[in-house]
Amino acid sequence: MPKLCGLQFLLIHSAMWLSLEGLSVTGPLKDIDFSVQEGGGPRILYQFKLEPPAVSFRTSGEKAGIIAIEPRTGILYINGSLDWETKKVHKLQVESLDESGKRVKGPYNVTIHVEDINDNPPEFNQTKYYGVVRQNSRPGKPFMYVHATDRDDPTTLHAQLSYSILHHFPNPYAEMLFQIDNATGAISPSRTGSYYLDPQKQDTFTLVVYVKDMAGTTANAFTSSVDVIITVKESLWKAPSIIRIKENSTQVHPVNISKVQSNEPGVIYGIFEKEKLPRLPFSISENGDIYVTQPLDREEKDTYTFYVVSKDNTGELVDKPLQIHVIVEDINDNPPVCQQDLTIIEVQENEKGGSNIGTVFATDMDEKDSLNSRLHFQIQSQEPEFPSKNLFYIQQDTGTLQLIGPSLSKRESAKYFLKVLVTDPQFETICNVEVHVIDINDQIPIFKNSDYGTVTLAEDTPIGSVILEIEATDGDEPATGSSLIIYQVKEGDPNNTFTIETDSETNRGFIRIKKALDFETRPLYNLVINATNPEPLVEGVEYNASSLAMLKLAVTNVDEPPAFQKPFYKAEVSEDIPVNTLVMTVEAYDPEGDSVRYSLEGDVRKWLRIDSATGQVYTASPLDRETEEIYSVEVVVSELNNAAQKSKVFLTLHLRDVNDNYPQIATDYPTFFCYPVSGGERTLIQATDADEQLFYSKFTFSLVDEMNARNNWEVSKFNATHAFLSPKHANFEEKVYDVPIILNDNGNPPLENKVNLKVSICKCSSENSCFIEINREHSWPTAGQAIGILLAVLIVIGAILAGVFCHMRYKEKNEKSHPKMQKIMLNSTD
Repeated sequence: MPKLCGLQFLLIHSAMWLSLEGLSVTGPLKDIDFSVQEGGGPRILYQFKLEPPAVSFRTSGEKAGIIAIEPRTGILYINGSLDWETKKVHKLQVESLDESGKRVKGPYNVTIHVEDINDNPPEFNQTKYYGVVRQNSRPGKPFMYVHATDRDDPTTLHAQLSYSILHHFPNPYAEMLFQIDNATGAISPSRTGSYYLDPQKQDTFTLVVYVKDMAGTTANAFTSSVDVIITVKESLWKAPSIIRIKENSTQVHPVNISKVQSNEPGVIYGIFEKEKLPRLPFSISENGDIYVTQPLDREEKDTYTFYVVSKDNTGELVDKPLQIHVIVEDINDNPPVCQQDLTIIEVQENEKGGSNIGTVFATDMDEKDSLNSRLHFQIQSQEPEFPSKNLFYIQQDTGTLQLIGPSLSKRESAKYFLKVLVTDPQFETICNVEVHVIDINDQIPIFKNSDYGTVTLAEDTPIGSVILEIEATDGDEPATGSSLIIYQVKEGDPNNTFTIETDSETNRGFIRIKKALDFETRPLYNLVINATNPEPLVEGVEYNASSLAMLKLAVTNVDEPPAFQKPFYKAEVSEDIPVNTLVMTVEAYDPEGDSVRYSLEGDVRKWLRIDSATGQVYTASPLDRETEEIYSVEVVVSELNNAAQKSKVFLTLHLRDVNDNYPQIATDYPTFFCYPVSGGERTLIQATDADEQLFYSKFTFSLVDEMNARNNWEVSKFNATHAFLSPKHANFEEKVYDVPIILNDNGNPPLENKVNLKVSICKCSSENSCFIEINREHSWPTAGQAIGILLAVLIVIGAILAGVFCHMRYKEKNEKSHPKMQKIMLNSTD
């Protein structure tokens, strides 16, 4: 037992005996375990009972200088505070002794487990942390960690730590640019930080990171904080500048052309194409090196665009895709190509020296507007070399051909053949050119006849008829615009009554009638016809009288039928206009000035009449729109002295409706109610009117002001043309009722009609169809009818018997009066 100073011993002793008064945990000597919370000062754990012959107890083992037992009383106590962080378990042995000090029982094991309390604050493993983050780093991807420890029991909340960011310097946005995992201490950019972090704007941030034990769940937990200095650096993940590759490279492929690098290590790089190609000639290595895998041809494709991506091992994108642009640079690997196998150029005879006569076109598939596609033109040869060998000149940069010296002459040579050398800095090509010398229009058309005399035409000659063939000649080259002749009426035809067509093969002209002739309007035409070419005449040459011809056309009179002033006549009248009302006046005239008379045909309803002299049309009887809304007849006009000369025209009357028909009940279906009437039934009735039904037509329905009708029935509006009829009670007999209804069409003027609607109260089938049971009295004849039928039957039977009797008498008499004939017939039969 440890030795104590007097005062300390007195205090412990007093405490022990005070505790004994309430000590309930006592027992014999045995193995026993205790759990004791660390700290807390002196305390009694247990009292072992003495069992004779034992008189005292003794302890040994891990007593730490403060665990002891009172030998005589057996009280096991702690004289101080245990510390879990110093020793978590104390193991002791207790034994009992007799008077002589010999062991009676034991030793028994006593184990004291020290329970942790939260008596240690968390501590960071560094006094300050430094980290680096790249611009545009992935949100939530840690770029550094902070770490703190707690000396308390890690299996309890005492040592469970929670991290948070207490302060953020500077903090330019509403949301923090950084975030921390509260369990692991991993620091990463927030979504806002991933977007806004920029070393050009702010390259250093200070975070105050806060750590709490008790998992941060209680307010009285221990805390610590530490500064974290974060440096923002420029993103490694950026698209390279435009990559330029010479076409048709002879290097061994693949060839490295660029490189990309993610902000995160260990990513997987990939390429995908922006445009669908049979095969993308680029690849990327695991280190981000970009390669072109084969020689490129600029003429096949001069630019490429594709994307480079970086993914983590789960396949998730780490960075935004980078767009890569590749330009294929040209080399001179294409010769000039003539745009046409043979370039044909036409030149008029009178073309002056220095004139541009045409252009030789060539192309080069190398890069446009570069030296590789710059072309030079040069005339290599000319055939024939007559009248000189240098008749033509070509602009070396444009390929424009020009004449040198005097004009060409078709008589000297109709064609020239040129070979034009076209070169670029490395290649050359020959283009063939053929120059055609074209005859110029220096000859005017000359009529064979300058006067074609007089041609006589009947005024009814059909339109399109050829009335005369004319001809002129031209000395220029045939089948060219210089020799083709166009004929026109120059004078004498102000209304363009005639037209002249040219046969392009023979240059003959055909004069045709374009509009109808009219003797009464113009009996004579004095035509002046000119002949010209579509190609302009050369300077100094003009058309003269040789290109003009005269022609007289005499139109003869033909007795023509009268003609109406209009192709048809129409009018709109109200159907209620009185008889003998003037409807319209039709007008006709006779071309020869004869008098005319009018009549009507097709007036099947005899509604109209016409004044034969004036053409005034009147109503002859009342009109009725409901019978015929559009009424058409033919008006006939004829010469007064020659009825065979006549013309016809249609006259159409549109009849406007007036309200002249009374409304009626539509009888498309019978009106009935099933017997017995139960109440609440209703049926739909419809009003109709023979007058024109406009979209705003509106009928009103009402019962006649009779007591019987109003006591039994009720009418209610449904819409503009229908109403509901309802019985007002259920006490109806099985019969047909007349329901008096007043209909008003609300027209102008309004018309009102009283109708008796027959309504059947009848037994109904299962399909709610009304049927009428035939009474027995109607199925049997009356007594008088029965007697009449019986007498008629007896008379018919008597007549039949009388006929049979007469026939037999006649036959018998005939046999007696002709016996010999019967014998002859019998013999002949034998």
